[in-house]
Amino acid sequence: MWLPRVPLRAPRGKNKEMKFSENWLRTYVNPSLSSEVLAHTLTMAGLEVEALENVAPAFEKVVVAEVLSVEKHPDADRLNICRVNTGAAEPLQIVCGAKNVHQGARVPCALVGAQLPSITIKQAKVRGVESFGMLCSAKELGLAEEADGLMLLSSDAPVGKDIRTYLDLDDKLFTLKLTPNRSDCLSVTGVAREVAAVTATSLLLPDVKPVDTTIADQFPVKVTEAGACPRYCGRVVRSINPKAQTPEWMVRRLERSGLRSIGAVVDVTNYILLELGQPLHAFDLAKLSGGIEVRFARAGEQLKLLNEQTATLDSGMLVIADGNKVLALAGVMGGAESAVSDATVDIFLESAFFSPEAIAGRARSLGLSTDSSHRFERGVDFAATRECLERATALIIEICGGAPGPVTDVTGELPKRQPIQLRKARARRLLGINISDESIESLLSRLQLSYVSENGHYFVTPPSYRFDLSIEADLIEEVARLYGYDNIPAALPKAGLALLPRSETNRTVSALKAILVARDYQEIITYSFVDAAWELDFSGTESALVLQNPIASHMSVMRSTLFGGLVETLRYNLNRRQDRVRLFEVGRCFEKGDDALRQPLRVAGLCFGAARPEQWGETARSVDFFDAKADLEALMYPLTGCFVAAQHPAFHPGQSAQVWLGERMVGWVGMLHPLLQQNYELSSAPALFELELDALLARGIPAYAEVSKFPPVRRDIAVLVGDDVNVQALLDGLNACPPAIVTAIELFDVYRGKGIDSGKKSLAFRVLMQDTRKTLTDEEVDGTVALLTSLLADRFGAKLRN
Repeated sequence: MWLPRVPLRAPRGKNKEMKFSENWLRTYVNPSLSSEVLAHTLTMAGLEVEALENVAPAFEKVVVAEVLSVEKHPDADRLNICRVNTGAAEPLQIVCGAKNVHQGARVPCALVGAQLPSITIKQAKVRGVESFGMLCSAKELGLAEEADGLMLLSSDAPVGKDIRTYLDLDDKLFTLKLTPNRSDCLSVTGVAREVAAVTATSLLLPDVKPVDTTIADQFPVKVTEAGACPRYCGRVVRSINPKAQTPEWMVRRLERSGLRSIGAVVDVTNYILLELGQPLHAFDLAKLSGGIEVRFARAGEQLKLLNEQTATLDSGMLVIADGNKVLALAGVMGGAESAVSDATVDIFLESAFFSPEAIAGRARSLGLSTDSSHRFERGVDFAATRECLERATALIIEICGGAPGPVTDVTGELPKRQPIQLRKARARRLLGINISDESIESLLSRLQLSYVSENGHYFVTPPSYRFDLSIEADLIEEVARLYGYDNIPAALPKAGLALLPRSETNRTVSALKAILVARDYQEIITYSFVDAAWELDFSGTESALVLQNPIASHMSVMRSTLFGGLVETLRYNLNRRQDRVRLFEVGRCFEKGDDALRQPLRVAGLCFGAARPEQWGETARSVDFFDAKADLEALMYPLTGCFVAAQHPAFHPGQSAQVWLGERMVGWVGMLHPLLQQNYELSSAPALFELELDALLARGIPAYAEVSKFPPVRRDIAVLVGDDVNVQALLDGLNACPPAIVTAIELFDVYRGKGIDSGKKSLAFRVLMQDTRKTLTDEEVDGTVALLTSLLADRFGAKLRN
């Protein structure tokens, strides 16, 4: 006997997909849909059809033939002249070179005119002998990549029957790529239930009846770990025929699902796995002693598995054992020592429900991934445990004969299936459609979900095979799937177009960023967790917020300043030959407060290299403290701030200052400290600043001021003061209570050198004066200048410079 092969894997092997024959599925549910439409329907219902394949390539005019006689070719040692019965009135003469051709063989025969995948059959002369067809191998029919000889069929294959019909070659293979929650579809009956629900087609599942027992033999069963194994069923079957042949229909279904035929008993257990989704195991009863015990393994116990791997077990692994040894790794794989063989005549057949928590991860810890563990980890139908045992027993007796004993059923506390509330109004709101009560009830019924309706709500009890249904959203998703996602109209969102209120006293972060971008800065975004060395270098703190589980050793603390990310980005750019860099970042910093963690938003900037892009109209110079100060003043405008010299651990001792807005210190500006410049391998020191963002976002409401139509008057005042006198103090003094006609007082020159005594400096102030009602007189202007000069002399010891 020969059956078309698909790529094989060992039973209980790795299987993350569900593969099955379409013809097998249609014996349970047969919607009036083509294969392609059925595949699309399943995919749209959430069961993705990853592949839809033909079992065999297209060919025609190939029939079952019987070889009546075989004679040697007179002119070729390796050729035979065969008389072949194809069901026609007269036998055909066919020249064949296959080694396994013999009288009485039943094989596929391609008639003259047949279109095979790689050849067209014609009447031909082979070494002078007429040949009227071709006896075929599996390779020639496109059913296998290699073949050693003719495809030998069963001795009872009907002569003359089309080979496609006989071997069911017009079948298709579905491969489903299931999500982990849909364990109920890891069986053909599970998929059939889904197809019936989605297509509203009647469902005809196998009729399982209890097997009549003919012996009273039972094998003792003890479930020590009832929580891990809430249900264990088993029965003895004696006097089976170990050499019985698995029926062709079963072998065909197994192989088209990716499992090879091994022996009748193992084939039946594999078949139940695919048909009903219940992993089973058969023990050789002669190799068991004492009784079955379901328990956790003892540390150090070993088990030789069916795949010849010897596993060292730990105490977290559930096992099936007898009085002397471990027999199987529960829910994963059986042991080699107790496996059935060609000599087995008495078996103990096991069907159990193992809780997903007891099985999850055990196979992977041993480097395994089996069909059994794949299903038990996701949940199998605990209500069908005994039914599957009865179905397997019936098939074994049908194929192998034997005398079954009564079922031993040890049942503990099975999972509870609590009713789930489904609110009609919430279902309609989430789905966005006005689905009727009748439609919801019909869809629930098609899913075989029992329910009770009370006061506009449904209380739905999920079946034992639906482990994925636990909350209301799951039920609403089921309603949507069956209703059809394509049937849910796309509704455009509705939104109001009213402008949101915006206070004139607040600026947006985008507006601040735009100011910096206009001044040639580029925004960066860096990580909030940084190197601990950065915190020490740029903030001087040794008590940084340390992460308990950092993603890398150099990202172990939370930043309290943005300087580290700016300097690191500068280095990155310098390494790529960018010699003029302007960067800024807006981000959160993290500081320990007195009572709680502070997470202020800050804006920080860095400028490095030439103050202006290279050009012919301006002499090149490097950026300095005052360039950064000018950028800060532009950023703060129209707020009025001041700069107070102060020491910062990251800045040059003589080129750093605090930034104040009113009575609040809001940030720092300065040149990088020479030691840090050296440590971070920078050719020159960059200028940096950092300000509290919230202080910059507030601004005063613009106020109207009359524009004077009279010309302004300018007077310059140059004074000599000591080098230790702070210029800002002089400006504050002049602006404290200026005469009403003074509109601006600004410093425009600082001079030290020839003509100025050592320890002195010359400061030149520009004073602008204007009146909105009249032109100023010389007396008013001179009097104002004298007043300001007197103030500088009295408060700061300034002398008017000639």
